[in-house]
Amino acid sequence: MEERIQKLLSAAGVCSRRQGEEYLLAGRVTVNGLPASLGDKADPGRDAVALDGVPLRPISHHTYLMLHKPPGYITTLSDEKGRKTAAELVADCGVRVWPVGRLDYASEGLLLLTDDGDLTHRLTHPRHEIEKEYHVTVTGDVEAALPILRGPLELDGQPLAPAQLEVLAPNQLRVIIHQGKNRQVRRMCALAGLEVQRLVRVREGDLLLGSLPRGKWRRLTSQEVSRLKNASE
Repeated sequence: MEERIQKLLSAAGVCSRRQGEEYLLAGRVTVNGLPASLGDKADPGRDAVALDGVPLRPISHHTYLMLHKPPGYITTLSDEKGRKTAAELVADCGVRVWPVGRLDYASEGLLLLTDDGDLTHRLTHPRHEIEKEYHVTVTGDVEAALPILRGPLELDGQPLAPAQLEVLAPNQLRVIIHQGKNRQVRRMCALAGLEVQRLVRVREGDLLLGSLPRGKWRRLTSQEVSRLKNASE
């Protein structure tokens, strides 16, 4: 059965669908020896698809990891500025994986990594709105900020879905959001007059960071993977 090329690339564990689109635009993908274009389809049972001249080989099972990303790492596979990447911290897992979604350079906490392109696509698609919970240490007038954070807010000219907020300590908030705009929690706090000192993602869906040490990773259990897939359907 024919599938879009970027879906075949992600199914083979070489990249996410979004990265597959970039590879196609860069002319790095061929089908039966001819350059493939964005929007092209192929049948893996009939056509020879290759990336940089290397034929795709479907993988029999996928890898799912949870990393406690420290501050000072970016959530990309490489960086033209030479900054450290989250992928470096899981290089000893034995397979090539990529981050699911983003966690900004200065933030820390739960980051999922996988070689499952279909699950990556579903978890990062806006229509699924997977809950993400953060513990945020701030400076500023928290009491004055709460009505602003709970009220209507806009980022990039678009309204935000209401966030759930709870004061954990005088200068610490629990923030739960469903959307995933770039640096969303930090920018929300800035609109409310707060400066973020520390931001930790402690939950995604029903996956908890728990006691996983900073900079360490573990494989997800089969039950955790099943719950993730159910949440993204």
